[in-house]
Amino acid sequence: MKRFLCFVALLLLLPLAAFARTVVVTGIDGAISPASAAYFLRALDEAKQARAELLVLRLNTPGGLDSAMREIIQGILSSPVPVATFVSPSGARAASAGTYLLYASHIAVMAPGTNLGAATPVAIGIGGDIGKLPATEKPTGGNERASPISAMEKKAAHDAAAYLRSLAQLRGRNAEWAEKAVREAESLSAEEALKLNVVDFVAADLPDLLRQADGRNVNLAQGEYKLMLTDAAIVTIEPNWKERLLTAVADPNIALILLLLGIYGLLFEFYTPGFGVAGVIGAISLLLALYALAMLPINAVGALLLLVGIALMAAEAFAPSFGILGFGGIAAFIVGSLMLIDGDIPGMEISLAFIVPLAATSALVLAGIGAFALRARQRPAVVGTEAMPGSTAVALEDFEHEGWVQAFGERWHARSEAALARGTRARIVAVDGLTLVVKPEQKGEKS
Repeated sequence: MKRFLCFVALLLLLPLAAFARTVVVTGIDGAISPASAAYFLRALDEAKQARAELLVLRLNTPGGLDSAMREIIQGILSSPVPVATFVSPSGARAASAGTYLLYASHIAVMAPGTNLGAATPVAIGIGGDIGKLPATEKPTGGNERASPISAMEKKAAHDAAAYLRSLAQLRGRNAEWAEKAVREAESLSAEEALKLNVVDFVAADLPDLLRQADGRNVNLAQGEYKLMLTDAAIVTIEPNWKERLLTAVADPNIALILLLLGIYGLLFEFYTPGFGVAGVIGAISLLLALYALAMLPINAVGALLLLVGIALMAAEAFAPSFGILGFGGIAAFIVGSLMLIDGDIPGMEISLAFIVPLAATSALVLAGIGAFALRARQRPAVVGTEAMPGSTAVALEDFEHEGWVQAFGERWHARSEAALARGTRARIVAVDGLTLVVKPEQKGEKS
């Protein structure tokens, strides 16, 4: 009877569950990277499967990679679930790539005390803003010609401006200011953005956002949709372990540490063979670093300088040159680390305050590895033919020049300048192939 009642109750609750409204909440806090793009797209996919009424993206970013940004935007534009980007909490920003995400969203919301803008694309490999460089340069002859660098940057600026303008026109937002954000790197506060029709409204918190968004019509790829958010259940999707790991290693500073750990671990293992712990840690760290660097825009010259710096510091540790190689290695390491990330991409730079102590630590670590290696080389051999000279052998027969002896529990052919009687102890002088060169052991000689 109880089972029957439970079955009936389940049947009655199924229609209610089908009409239950759900709001999915996710967030990006930091630079926009492939890891954050994967996290958002997973949350968007779960919102689709749950048939959520709305997905709220809490955003606080200085910018990030263009490829990751466009991947997120493509997901938003094709999503059957409306997406509301909420720049929060107070003090947060949606700079650079964050501005594009805000414009692409079905609902754009900002908390008081936040800002957006500065959407000028960064000149990769040059380290400057595109809009600040001249469009032409005049040679001595007076004939104007287009600068290759400026032409490339103008193309990037036009492409970025057109992209943001198209998003603004799609969502019915201020397209003129969108172009200024790209070409002149302008920024706005939340209140100014509301006045200029850059965002839909300003909300103090998530409940305020849901209250103001309730009943709004949004344009999805499938057509117009009216939001019904009253009494909606809020489900927060947190990043899983894989996304947390990718987010951590995608930080250029962490990637640099992993790279150094990998190199140092392998060096320590090669020069002081042991249980393999240093080698295993070094190999894992190096693989993680290579994976992280593959996701980042790497400058080949910077990477080469970094490796040259490490090589010079290692050379100083193993072949002292009164500091010449060491100082050169530290200088190359610092310059290479600063140049490692190709361009001044927001949130993707390596801090100078981080590089200098890391370079000093690297020099000390390499010096320590060198000291361990030299100490290991100076230790007497304990195995192999190198360890045999000085050890004791016992004659197995009487012989004058050549015969057989027992050493290290094995039978060896021996050669001696003096005659040896069976059972006589002899000292091993050298090893000549498979023949031991021995001499009779003197009385009082330590074995």
